[in-house]
Amino acid sequence: MWGLVRLLLAWLGGWGCMGRLAAPARAWAGSWGGPEPSLLRTRRSWVWNQFFVIEEYAGPEPVLIGKLHSDVDRGEGRTKYLLTGEGAGTVFVIDEATGNIHVTKSLDREEKAQYVLLAQAVDRASNRPLEPPSEFIIKVQDINDNPPIFPLGPYHATVPEMSNVGTSVIQVTAHDADDPSYGNSAKLVYTVLDGLPFFSVDPQTGVVRTAIPNMDRETQEEFLVVIQAKDMGGHMGGLSGSTTVTVTLSDVNDNPPKFPQSLYQFSVVETAGPGTLVGRLRAQDPDLGDNALMAYSILDGEGSEAFSISTDSQGRDGLLTVRKPLDFETRRAYSFRVEATNTLIDPAYLRRGPFKDVASVRVAVQDAPEPPAFTQAAYHLAVPENKAPGTLVGQVSATDLDSPASPIRYSILPHSDLERCFSIEPEDGTIRTAGPLDREARVWHNLTVLATELGEESWASRRAGRRRQPPGRGAVPGDGVRGVLVPHTPTQDSSAQASRVQVAIQTLDENDNAPQLAEPYDTFVCDSAAPSQLIQVIRALDRDEVGNNSRVSFHGPLGPDANFTIRDNQDGSASLLLPSRPAPPRQAPYLVPIELWDWGRPVLSSTATVTVSVCRCRPDGSVASCRPEAQLSPAGLSTGALLAIVTCVGTLLALVVLFVALRRQKQEALMVLEEEDVRENIITYDDEGGGEEDTEAFDISALQNPDGAAPPAPGPPARRDVLPWARAPRQPRPPGPADVAQLLALRLREADEDPSVPPYDSVQVYGYEGRGSSCGSLSSLGSGSEIGGAPGPAEPLDDWGPLFRTLAELYGAKEPPAP
Repeated sequence: MWGLVRLLLAWLGGWGCMGRLAAPARAWAGSWGGPEPSLLRTRRSWVWNQFFVIEEYAGPEPVLIGKLHSDVDRGEGRTKYLLTGEGAGTVFVIDEATGNIHVTKSLDREEKAQYVLLAQAVDRASNRPLEPPSEFIIKVQDINDNPPIFPLGPYHATVPEMSNVGTSVIQVTAHDADDPSYGNSAKLVYTVLDGLPFFSVDPQTGVVRTAIPNMDRETQEEFLVVIQAKDMGGHMGGLSGSTTVTVTLSDVNDNPPKFPQSLYQFSVVETAGPGTLVGRLRAQDPDLGDNALMAYSILDGEGSEAFSISTDSQGRDGLLTVRKPLDFETRRAYSFRVEATNTLIDPAYLRRGPFKDVASVRVAVQDAPEPPAFTQAAYHLAVPENKAPGTLVGQVSATDLDSPASPIRYSILPHSDLERCFSIEPEDGTIRTAGPLDREARVWHNLTVLATELGEESWASRRAGRRRQPPGRGAVPGDGVRGVLVPHTPTQDSSAQASRVQVAIQTLDENDNAPQLAEPYDTFVCDSAAPSQLIQVIRALDRDEVGNNSRVSFHGPLGPDANFTIRDNQDGSASLLLPSRPAPPRQAPYLVPIELWDWGRPVLSSTATVTVSVCRCRPDGSVASCRPEAQLSPAGLSTGALLAIVTCVGTLLALVVLFVALRRQKQEALMVLEEEDVRENIITYDDEGGGEEDTEAFDISALQNPDGAAPPAPGPPARRDVLPWARAPRQPRPPGPADVAQLLALRLREADEDPSVPPYDSVQVYGYEGRGSSCGSLSSLGSGSEIGGAPGPAEPLDDWGPLFRTLAELYGAKEPPAP
């Protein structure tokens, strides 16, 4: 069996479909007229060609694109054609009976360029394959349906200003989705729509280039260029797309700096210190960035001495500052020139230079109130020590620069002279001592002197208002006209200008200290030492300043009987030596006197003593014993005796301490008893009294004045330490109706006359004042009463004097008788 593909070419002209025979088919077709011995026929079930479909075609009905036919198909209707693969049944359909293939919708080559399908012929009744399946391709034929696009647009590019013609700026690229291998649908041509005459574009490559020279950024910095890409080789009917290219001219240093004005004028006060900003200068440079950085300098010498100029942090402005102190009285104006220069210069643009400019600057110095100026920056004065108060030390001087004739007032700041060793004359700045100085205590005195300027009127008023003061602390004796020197800072006017200066005063040395030994010397010498042996090197010190004043000479004991000798070493030290004969041993150490002399004016001397003990030494020279017990005097006490004495003393001390402790304890006990005095205590008890009839609880007969008592009754005398056995008879109640007042008076008289019953109105009044009282008893217990008309003893209270006048008025007046 063999198969044949029959192509329907009837639709080729109308539908654009085309069939191509494969090589085996063409070989078979060439043998159609008769067999040729030279050619062999190859049997195949299928003979294929490719099918083509024009994209974007849409008709009212499905479009026939080809037909499949097998040689097993006899036209009996028993053969069925099947189509599988990409788009089968949706995009492409086949007539099962005839094998006609149709496309059901328009296709886009840009979405899918070809479809791979699989065709097979089967038996309609049994679906048994009649031929093996074969693969074929349906290709979508391109048409010019896509315009060019710029996928990277819009573009931004930069090119230096002043570039030459033809300088490459950027390359633009367009993309056409059509098939570049079929026709001119994807053949692009580039043109400039907008941006002429500044830029051009290569038609084939799309490279944008400069078209004119010397484009100046300062004139126009940015350009917008429109580039078009057209397919079909740029011919009519082609599709086109465009994009924009923003071209920015980058800056180059092609412009020199330029001052906007030729003269700058500034002013500054004379008190402005170094570094004070005077003003700013800016030279204009239209360039940008580093191309506009500038450096400023002063050309003239007189300006560079007083002022300096530097560039600010931005590199654009020149900062004019003060370099050294200014003085209005010396110079009132400065004129100089300032130059501005670009720091970065491009050699390619030197022809557009020079890249610098010059301007004139005038600075006027303004007058300002200035504090007084001292003639020296610091003063160094000297004065000898031990001088009398008021000794001249030196003088400081200051001048008012604004008004040289203006007076100055001087004073010493208190914190710089806490000890008040100096004083200063407020009018002329003369410094004097306020007391004796001691160089050995303090060598330097650092004072701070304040100079304050005062106006003429203020100074005159101060002088007119000053009162003469007697010379006192810090005053110069006999200087009564000038007044007292000022040791401290006075109260100054807040508006006055003042300045300070350091004054260092050195205290000069005088020979006022005698030499002394450097330390106390207590040494020893062996009893076996050889004659002239060195015992000790002795050093001396002189607190006076180095020189002749501090040179010390030594003089020791002289004569043949001297136990030790002194040798002056001429270097501030001396050697203590044994004499030719050794010193006799003894218990007490030797005291060697030494005289110390200095070489100052006047010569001062002192005497010192060196203690030398004669000791027993071992063979190696170490001390064995300096005071052996055998050499103790017989009058000394033994160790046992000393212990006994100490024990006795300790025992006595213990007894004394015990005695003092017991005595103190006894005194404390007495103090407790005194605090518990019954007269100051309230004793509480639970016994209830028997009322007025209970007279057995008290016996106050001991308190009665025996001299003022009534005469004893006949019979045996009554005892005063016990209650009487018999009571005074109670007077009967008067007959008649009961009178309460009369009854109370009766009972009161009975109580007063009864010596065995205390008065119920007071139990703390004693009736006995003692036998030695000249005025007798003042108690009513032993005295008579005039109540009820009963007479009693009466004493002339008026005769006792004015101290008892109140008492006489209370008790001396007689009551009127009852009606």
